[in-house]
Amino acid sequence: MKAAKKLGRHGHRDSTMILIAFRHGLRVSELISLKWSQVNLSQAIIHVNRRKNGISTSHPLWGPELRALRQVQRDYPETPYVFVSERKTPMTDSAFRKILARAATEAGLSLSVHPHMLRHSTGFKLANEGQDTRSIQHFLGHKNIQHTVRYTEMAPDRFKNFWKD
Repeated sequence: MKAAKKLGRHGHRDSTMILIAFRHGLRVSELISLKWSQVNLSQAIIHVNRRKNGISTSHPLWGPELRALRQVQRDYPETPYVFVSERKTPMTDSAFRKILARAATEAGLSLSVHPHMLRHSTGFKLANEGQDTRSIQHFLGHKNIQHTVRYTEMAPDRFKNFWKD
């Protein structure tokens, strides 16, 4: 996010896209189709319309997200979509992929980064912090819990506090 913020004329928008995608486990299609009608800044809620037959949910928005989204709204007023191009058209998945790849290069990451990595990072972060699998399932909008279990299987250190001898 820091690297994206430093790049180009739209650094704040780009870093906010990464923040929102990560914090809410959004697929790229969910991110670029996000409309202001789904965001309630006064109540600090975002309604996530899940794709791929997922379960749509409402999530709370936290301080950093609220501040970032308010700035995006000031920078790009009167657009139905939250994230738009210079021409005020909805951001494309290709454009976001390029933004993310460029930011990853700027940040010195040697691996090839793609948007779905943000979604996976969300699942692993929540699992590693001890959130229960059912909550992660609903947060990510998975209908089948088997899609969620992969995030808990990879975190053996989560068990370190099971016994306090």
